[in-house]
Amino acid sequence: MKIKILIGVAALIFLGGVIASVVMLQAPHKNKVNILRDGKVLYSLDLSKEENRRFEIPYGDSSNTVEIKDGSIRVCEAECPDKTCVHTGWLRSSAMPIVCLPNHLVIEFAGTDGEIDALAG
Repeated sequence: MKIKILIGVAALIFLGGVIASVVMLQAPHKNKVNILRDGKVLYSLDLSKEENRRFEIPYGDSSNTVEIKDGSIRVCEAECPDKTCVHTGWLRSSAMPIVCLPNHLVIEFAGTDGEIDALAG
């Protein structure tokens, strides 16, 4: 009897974790993004009003090329060694911004600074 209760509780906890993960990682209903360097906003964009385009953000001797397409944003090219920002793909969640550490660049949904994130609870 106790084993059945423990299995039921464990199943509920697991199911709750899966549901919470799906909810947190879904794209928020936000259209405004900030592009920051060293905590300072370089660009503040409303993706619902932006036309499809690419633009370059220089940093020293290197740069990142940002693409806006169909109301989404990504880093499509980067002159950094690991290209993690390129491999991140399109910005989909406020829990996971696009970050290029070598070029000190962050692309995130606007308003995420004051909100409680998935890790902080």
